[in-house]
Amino acid sequence: MSYKIEDVNGCTKKIAFNFETLDLTTEIKAELTKKQKTVNMKGFRKGKAPLAMVEKLYGPQLEFEALNQFVQNRLIEAMTKEELNPVGQPNFEDMKYDAGKSVSFNAIVEIFPEVELKDMSKLSFKKEKVEVNEEDVEGIKNNYLSSKAEMTEVTDEKATLSKGHTAIMNFQGTTPDGEKPESMKGEEFLLEIGSGQFIPGFEEGMMGMKKGEKKSLDLTFPEEYHSEELKGAKVKFDVELLEIKEKKLPEFSDELAKEFGFESVDDFNTKNKENLVQQKERAADEKLHQEILEKLIEENQFDVPGVLVSQQEDYLKEDVKKNLTQQGFNEPMMDEYFEKWATDLKEKAQFQVRSGLILDTLAKKFDVETSESDLDAKIEETAKGSGLPVEQLKQYYSTDEKIRKNMMYAIREEKTFAKLKEQVKVEVA
Repeated sequence: MSYKIEDVNGCTKKIAFNFETLDLTTEIKAELTKKQKTVNMKGFRKGKAPLAMVEKLYGPQLEFEALNQFVQNRLIEAMTKEELNPVGQPNFEDMKYDAGKSVSFNAIVEIFPEVELKDMSKLSFKKEKVEVNEEDVEGIKNNYLSSKAEMTEVTDEKATLSKGHTAIMNFQGTTPDGEKPESMKGEEFLLEIGSGQFIPGFEEGMMGMKKGEKKSLDLTFPEEYHSEELKGAKVKFDVELLEIKEKKLPEFSDELAKEFGFESVDDFNTKNKENLVQQKERAADEKLHQEILEKLIEENQFDVPGVLVSQQEDYLKEDVKKNLTQQGFNEPMMDEYFEKWATDLKEKAQFQVRSGLILDTLAKKFDVETSESDLDAKIEETAKGSGLPVEQLKQYYSTDEKIRKNMMYAIREEKTFAKLKEQVKVEVA
């Protein structure tokens, strides 16, 4: 055997190759033939130059390519024989080549770890009890009715600004150096109190104001604010409340319910209550699943391939980039953001890789399989919750293979969690 294997860690192998005699005749001939087909040489049509001339002109290059092919072939043979399941591309180290005589090198190969989970039968968890009351349904009804609401002035002179009101105001911000930039100024500006549209403390500071009242607010811009010069800046806002407005919602009737796509008020209440139960049930399950994964990771330590963590980190960055772009971040601002939160992103990526490997191990242990009928059932469930037509969703998942695979993976996880929760103790409280 021309190689030795050394364990670097639980998911990394070092394969040390040593060939004291080296014959690259086969590889050189293969590279020579490939080169002959593509080379252009004066006096010959493309691909028709004699092999001897091609070898004379491209000899060193062909020898290097032949050596590379030899190295790749020997590595593949070794990994196949040892039944190694590689993750990503190997790294080569300590290459020593004596032309035409010998070669030695090390290949660092990351593999999927063997995850052996401890007994889970004694683990216990609590799942939040799902409850839906009339106030929850009332909140959804008001959201629907908002599109039909009329904005009216609050005429009571004693009325004070509170959450849900809309303030019509003038405001001017002043920076620490006394500047009053136009970007911090507004006239007859409409602001819904409680919407979170302004920086923390602004809307809260306005609460309790009366029409015609003026007030100064001493505030601090968030450290992650998109404008570099205002990050963490202490500023003063002078505010004048010109008017208080409130939304007047129409009475909810069967006619309005039909406009919103329901048969009646009763139908609206019933279906939205069912949807709320499903939403809260999903939220409670997600919280429970997160706690289970955190416990399993704590209880079962194992090495993870760095390449998987890097790939997941890149995926997370791309996802964050989309959100930051929508918030108006430019490239320098994004670079600063990722530098600040680099550790958090890496830890999140590591957690996701570890939990993915654990769930994959459990799925195999429980013989979890997914089928087209599972996908159809999930589409039916999604359609019921979103109000979208089933056929439209089916078309969506059939036209993009990546999205379809992601959904099938999510279904596999759901089925795995269902089996997993039978192995541990779950109390609803």
